[in-house]
Amino acid sequence: MACCAVRCILITTCVIQLVSTIQRQILDFLGYMWTPILVNFFQIIFAILGIFGAYQYKIKYITCYAVWTSLWLGWNVFVICVYFEAGILTRDTEVLNMGTGSRSWWLVNGAGCRPIYNTSHEDPFYFPTPSSVEGCVIEYFYIEAIQAAVQCFLAVLGIISASFTIYVFTRDDDSFDFIGGFESLSTYHSPAKASQMCLQPMFSETD
Repeated sequence: MACCAVRCILITTCVIQLVSTIQRQILDFLGYMWTPILVNFFQIIFAILGIFGAYQYKIKYITCYAVWTSLWLGWNVFVICVYFEAGILTRDTEVLNMGTGSRSWWLVNGAGCRPIYNTSHEDPFYFPTPSSVEGCVIEYFYIEAIQAAVQCFLAVLGIISASFTIYVFTRDDDSFDFIGGFESLSTYHSPAKASQMCLQPMFSETD
């Protein structure tokens, strides 16, 4: 019973991660955010690996998923720090766009946003970015931070459920082998006892 419940939680978490990461990947493609695109690609692979591992009782696959999800958690914490400009980090950092100058898709496509472009200076090697954006209902960095925070929550839930799933699978395997040992032992010895009883010599007294 515990095994089924833990597996369902893990599979559900992986499915939600998969769907939300695909949605995030599409928006990162539209914004040409190359580093998140690369990281999202690996997340999609390991989410599928987690689903397959939980469904097929593959402990090694679940372990790989748990290890990667820990890295995925760290990445999303870093993204939140970037968009909130924690410490020395700034939103203009080239870590997310690999030096192409591209920005988040939400910068100009958020609700009510009106981008203003400065056409007097254009660099052909950089993506066009607005000099300012007005009228946004919610700033783009809040949206990006919320997306990353949701992924952090799912990552924590995935790590916990994966750890419990590995524990339950391992415990059930040990219990199965232990009980099976007794069953095999009794099965092995019962015919032997029967054969000994059948082959027991009979002596008769003769005058």
